[in-house]
Amino acid sequence: MPITKQNVLRHELIGLEVKVTNSSDPTLLGTHGTVIDETRHILVIEQAGGTKTVPKASSKFRFTLPSGEEVEVDGEKLVGRPDERVKRRG
Repeated sequence: MPITKQNVLRHELIGLEVKVTNSSDPTLLGTHGTVIDETRHILVIEQAGGTKTVPKASSKFRFTLPSGEEVEVDGEKLVGRPDERVKRRG
């Protein structure tokens, strides 16, 4: 099943381009790059100067889907083990 705006929360995020559009930590605003790892509470983003660890719950993200479409996601909806999130319905 291809990744779309409607089902992005039930897909693997590793490999997607992402930008932090809002965060309780102002030093993370504007962080952008490729998601290289994900845990229950964080996304690890690879960027030109290295990697950044971004907490999901206190951030908002803009993902660029393989189709080129962009989708804004509240990080609170991403909190949880990636394998369990992928299995969720609705």
